[in-house]
Amino acid sequence: MVDKSAELSMLKQGELLGLNRSSLYYQSVQPPEEELLLMRLLDELHLKLPFAGSRRLVSELNARGYTVNRKRVQRLMRVMGIEAICPKPGTSKGNKHHEIYPYLLKGVVINKPNQVWAADITYIPMSKGFCYLVAILDVFSRKILAWRLSNTLDVRFCLEAVEEAIRYYGSPEIFNTDQGAQFTSDTFTATLLNHNIHISMDSKGRWKDNVFIERFWRTLKYEEVYLKAYTDLNDARAHLDAYLSYYNTQRTHSSLNHLTPDSVYTQTVNSSGLVTTFPTTPSYTPVRCS
Repeated sequence: MVDKSAELSMLKQGELLGLNRSSLYYQSVQPPEEELLLMRLLDELHLKLPFAGSRRLVSELNARGYTVNRKRVQRLMRVMGIEAICPKPGTSKGNKHHEIYPYLLKGVVINKPNQVWAADITYIPMSKGFCYLVAILDVFSRKILAWRLSNTLDVRFCLEAVEEAIRYYGSPEIFNTDQGAQFTSDTFTATLLNHNIHISMDSKGRWKDNVFIERFWRTLKYEEVYLKAYTDLNDARAHLDAYLSYYNTQRTHSSLNHLTPDSVYTQTVNSSGLVTTFPTTPSYTPVRCS
């Protein structure tokens, strides 16, 4: 967006973009290899032990031969945007000035596509650095409707993902997220409200409220991310694009009666809107939220 060779001064370009001039000259510093290794291990441990806080993670790392203290682990958790079941700083870090919406899915039976969408952000390790992935998931079919990668935890890449999903698939009845500042921002919630979408947010400390996309993160990382060492953002984007295409169109799910997410979604949606083709009692159980 900023062109250092343009006739317009950097100061003026920064003012037009609403950016501080100092940020235009910032050059990122590559994290040490040791830090990247620890972050990769913390990411794996967090998937296995989502209830573990910094004290438990320090113990787990020490048991594996890595001498680290709690302060360092807490700092890396903040950078990665991960947290235990009880709220901690990270991707779910809220903003007290943002409005928090109630959780709308308790006891709801989800029995059709576009009834409930869920979104979340996860940390993606690379061989030289890391990035963040946001994904929009249709809860009924488990189809990934849109996704974006970013090297910063701002709202823009989340907004791009949800706008793409709405553009290609229409609007859901309910959109569920955690209480992270990206999802509670006025820009993000206004986009949903402008499309007459009911906003639902997880309760504090209730990771199970968004369990469907949490399960997807585990699948993605063990079947794709941990098997690769992405060299940069473009490499990560290319590999994730290939995997998510496979996930949607070829990978079957036992919970979907061994159908693919794409086949479940497209059998009930066409260009004119929702068309139910399943019998009243489908061969797999509709999703019931706790």
